[in-house]
Amino acid sequence: MSPRPDLGPRPRLGYTASLIERAAERRMDAAGLTALENDPGARTYVVGGELVVLNKAADVRDPSRDPLHDPLFTLAQARTLGRTAEIAFLGLIAGVPRFAVALDPAGAEALKTRDDLVVTDLRSIAVRGLVEPDHLPPLAEGKALLNWHLRHRFCPSCGAATNVVDGGWRRDCPACRRQHFPRTDPVAIMLPVAAERCVLGRSHRFQAGMWSCLAGFIEPGETIEDAVRRETREEAGIVCGRVSYFASQPWPFPTSLMIGCHAEALSQEIVIDRTELDDARWFDREEVASMLLRSHPDGLTTPPTVAIAYHIIRAWVEEEVELP
Repeated sequence: MSPRPDLGPRPRLGYTASLIERAAERRMDAAGLTALENDPGARTYVVGGELVVLNKAADVRDPSRDPLHDPLFTLAQARTLGRTAEIAFLGLIAGVPRFAVALDPAGAEALKTRDDLVVTDLRSIAVRGLVEPDHLPPLAEGKALLNWHLRHRFCPSCGAATNVVDGGWRRDCPACRRQHFPRTDPVAIMLPVAAERCVLGRSHRFQAGMWSCLAGFIEPGETIEDAVRRETREEAGIVCGRVSYFASQPWPFPTSLMIGCHAEALSQEIVIDRTELDDARWFDREEVASMLLRSHPDGLTTPPTVAIAYHIIRAWVEEEVELP
C-alpha cells in the first residue's frame, strides 16, 4: 500500500453549512413578511434565470486572484435593476432578513454591460470564489427556489395561473384549489471501490481530462442504496454490494440534492453505456491522489473542490471510507 498522500487542508463543501435560519413559521404571516421586507437591514440576492447579479468589488488588491464581490442588495436597489417577478423569503441571519428576488432573465443579461456590476452564473461564482463562501448556501437556496417558480407559473392539474403565497414557498391555484410546493430532485452520486482501486467516469460534457464519480437520479420507489447499485451497473456494468453514505450537497442546477456514497465493487469488467458516459475505467489510489493534486503526468483531474464528487473521491484516497 502506498503512503497516504498529503492533500493539504480540506476545503469546504460548496453550498453547505448555511448560516440561514429559515424561520419557516414566519412564511404564513403576510403582515410579518411585509415588516421584514421593510426592515432597514433586510438584504436580497438577485437571480435572473441562470445568472446572479453581484456588486463589483471596488478594491482589487491581488491582481492574481478574482476579487470578492458583494451579492447583497437592498430590496429598493434590486427593483431598480429591471423587471422583477417573485420575491422569496430565505430566512434570517443573526436576526436580519434575507430574500431572493427573481429578475427577468433578459434583464439580467442586459446588466452585463454595467461597469459597477458582475453578472455571471452561480457555478462560476462558486468555482472561482467570487463571493465569500457563506453566501453560497443562501444563493443555492434562492436560485433553486426561484427556478422552481420560473417553471411552475401554471397549475399542472388544470392549467390556471397560480399565485405565490407563504413568502415564496408555495403556489396556490385559484381555479382548482390545489397547493403546489417546491420540489427537490434526489441524485445518487457514488464512487465504486475495490481495495486500492476505484471506478471513475467521464461525461460527454466534461472538460478534457476531467474524471468524476458516477451519478444518476433516484427513481420513485427506490432506496438510495438501490439507486447506487442500479446506476453503477447501468452506466459502467459494475455490480456493487455494500453502500456507505458519505454526505449530501444541495446542487441548484436547477434543483437537485446530491447524495454522496461509496459502494463496494463486486465485479471488475467495465461495460460502458455510451449514451450516459464518454468513458469509464479503474484508477489506483496513487493515480487519483495525483489527480486531486493537479499533478497527474497526463493532466488528468477531478472536479473542483466546490463539488461533492471531489470530497467523495478524496475521502477514499485518504482511506476514510468504511463500508458497512
